Amino acid sequence: MEIKDKVGWSVSEMAQNVARDIPDGSYVNLGIGMPEMVAGFIPEGREVIYHTENGLLGMGAVAFPGTEDPELVNAGKKYVTAIPGAAYFHHADSFAMIRGGHIDICVLGAYQISEEGDLANWSTGEADDIPAVGGAMDLVAGVETIFVITKHTTKTGEPKIIKDCTYPLTGKNVVSCIYTDLAIIDVKDKKLVVRKLAPGVSFEELQQQTGAVLYPNP
Repeated sequence: MEIKDKVGWSVSEMAQNVARDIPDGSYVNLGIGMPEMVAGFIPEGREVIYHTENGLLGMGAVAFPGTEDPELVNAGKKYVTAIPGAAYFHHADSFAMIRGGHIDICVLGAYQISEEGDLANWSTGEADDIPAVGGAMDLVAGVETIFVITKHTTKTGEPKIIKDCTYPLTGKNVVSCIYTDLAIIDVKDKKLVVRKLAPGVSFEELQQQTGAVLYPNP
């Protein structure tokens, strides 16, 4: 049974859901693609400091056309700005921050997530994919809280949340919470607990779109 069109959250609403769960004062690394949108939805009055693995702490908004600095880009090679007090550093120092546990939250995309919180999100070699593994393996190993933002199914309707990942893993038991267009799902004690359903989506419909057992929020 497929969920009808125009049911669930838009990509922007998905990013808002993630942003609401980032505490004030957090140091956050945003992955490429949908995760980058989260920066635009942090609630007013809440301070979040963004880290980009290519060597910037204090990343600001995406640069407006005509104001781009060719030497100021994020890990996704997009032109960005820097907030007052931002710091620039060597790539190795950036990864020392990650590996040393100094980043509070990382927001990543995903190809697959298992019911125990395993994550598969690096390139599988398709021609239009981002090449190589990138920093995701370091991020999931060095950052305590990993949020995943992704559509609930693939373009062909296959579940992305499944019992066991079939793609090469980025990390095992690393995902804290999954934000999709259909639900917010917490990974608790290696179980998938549905915290919130998107508008128009029932628990039964969500389960039918998921390749792993879901549990209602107690």
